[in-house]
Amino acid sequence: MSRRPDRRRPGRTLPAVCLLLLVTGGALIAWGVLDTGGPGVAPPVHVADAGAPAAAPRAAAPAALPASRPVRVRIPAASVNTGPVLGLGLAADGTVQVPSVAQAGRIGWYDKGVTPGETGPAVLIGHYDTVDGPAVLRDIGRVGPGDRIYVDRADGRTAVFAVRALQQVDKKDFPTQRVYGDTDRPELRLVTCGGGLVDGHRPDNIVVYADLVAA
Repeated sequence: MSRRPDRRRPGRTLPAVCLLLLVTGGALIAWGVLDTGGPGVAPPVHVADAGAPAAAPRAAAPAALPASRPVRVRIPAASVNTGPVLGLGLAADGTVQVPSVAQAGRIGWYDKGVTPGETGPAVLIGHYDTVDGPAVLRDIGRVGPGDRIYVDRADGRTAVFAVRALQQVDKKDFPTQRVYGDTDRPELRLVTCGGGLVDGHRPDNIVVYADLVAA
């Protein structure tokens, strides 16, 4: 049986959002859940991969912030302004929690990792759609490199991230290490579902990679 990840050790965390993770012999198998289209189903969503996430040159990062949980997320390019932010961990069976259908208008933060603005990859999770229709990240396709993501924190500070790259991948090939692996600077990951509906599920994940640029 796989050991649960330690808090604040992002390199040991598991992929989340629209994923059911089965740990079998150390392998992670991802399956789509909670993204079945229903009345008012959102249209297919695709993003143009903006190059390899580590390839683009980056300016020097501002100083990392101390720990403070996120309370609100604002993404102007995607018309997102939502709070309070949900705390998401691991369920009793070892699967990663995702926002419920009733919480489809909110974004969650994977609380076994770092808080936004700390050194490392803070991970935010939200639905593109659910059985009830379009959700908080329904306009994720409008986000591109250079766009800002603002994360308001409980300490009154706002961590500002600039989108560096976007990646759309089949859920079977979720880039666990790239999303959750340790980094030497404050970074952000925003994860949701993508692609067109296949047998009632979206087969892909969309990952937004962003760097802290102001705090």
